[in-house]
Amino acid sequence: MNAVKVAHVMRRFVPEKWGGTESVVFNLAREYVQAGMESPIFCTDMFADTGTASLAPVTIHRFRYVFPWLFLGKEAQAKLRLKGGSPLSFSLFRALLREPGLDLIHAHTQHRLGGIARTVARWRGIPYVVSIHGGVLTLPDEQSKKMQAPFRGKLEWGKVFGWLLGARRVLDDANAIICVGRDEHAEMARRYGSKAHYVPNGVQTDLFRTADASAFRARAGLKPGEKLALCVSRIDYQKNQLLLVKAFARFAQTRPDWKLALIGPVTVESYRDQILEEVRRSGLDSRVILIPGFAPDDPLLPSAYKAADVFVLPTVHEPFGIVILEAWAAGTPVVATRVGGIPGFTHDGDDILLFNKDDEDGLLSRLNRLADNPGLRERLTAAATREVSHYDWSAIATTMRGIYEAAAEHRLRKGRA
Repeated sequence: MNAVKVAHVMRRFVPEKWGGTESVVFNLAREYVQAGMESPIFCTDMFADTGTASLAPVTIHRFRYVFPWLFLGKEAQAKLRLKGGSPLSFSLFRALLREPGLDLIHAHTQHRLGGIARTVARWRGIPYVVSIHGGVLTLPDEQSKKMQAPFRGKLEWGKVFGWLLGARRVLDDANAIICVGRDEHAEMARRYGSKAHYVPNGVQTDLFRTADASAFRARAGLKPGEKLALCVSRIDYQKNQLLLVKAFARFAQTRPDWKLALIGPVTVESYRDQILEEVRRSGLDSRVILIPGFAPDDPLLPSAYKAADVFVLPTVHEPFGIVILEAWAAGTPVVATRVGGIPGFTHDGDDILLFNKDDEDGLLSRLNRLADNPGLRERLTAAATREVSHYDWSAIATTMRGIYEAAAEHRLRKGRA
């Protein structure tokens, strides 16, 4: 199949709340459009206006939605919007059903929106594939409980629509399942066999490799000779920036020339407040910079990676970790947690330094090693530069198109049988 039109289905898509899923969908769609395909995005209008918009060269269709629980207060709804929630959108369902010339649907969510993708694909007689971005099988219990807290104990009237849409059969009936982590892929392959595929995330290598460090250094007010530790991730308990602030406070006691920048959209406001309180308590107000995200096309984002002397990802749960690829492409050494999909594509001591989850002492030790050992920084950077060349988005998109074609061919053979 030479796929002409692939629709992506996801919860939301707004530059102001940009995360890993948004990066994956946008870059895949951009590569497809550049290859002559149509690849629109269908999502809810969370944090955006209803209707059609564009983030060149990609078209985005946004639709009204509801969170289908009774007695859900404004605060609970706000928390669900920030974390994505499990919305229901009848207008998205109708639009996807009527979209002309559709060859395949690529769902980047499960639950009710995934059920919509499944049902539309079945009614239209076209294949659909599902990407797992959030660790369906590997999400820690404490993370799951926090995400479910806003609607716990509320009456869920949307269950009947979930049943009608086959929301619990999204993976079972998919023509292909895409996993970004090797750990999750192994389990999916055990359950679903050859229709489970490992496809890592990617990076625009040239964008980060050629970035200008001076732009972000000026934005952050860094003086000549000052060094920078950087973390780019959603401000969220999952990403664990609080641990980094605590370790940096100890690190900074003997290193007055270092600053820390935390960049990312705020998805848990109470967690941001905890971070700011810890910064104040530690006396780091002048040495920690918190920036609530950059637009995906803002040149200050790759500039920040280029300006950094070390990149840190202290996450407690991570299916992959696109930000590691971005730091590698910029030539910045990386320290990250040994969790989820991260050990599946990195090599501890070769292209990265890993530490155990929630291990503040381990993180501090690795920051000190990098600060004290220029040779180690150079070795990590050289190995990472070689490794990241395999992850350019153009190569990832080619792999994904091959999966689409196989899914369409399998469905065609099944229809003939």
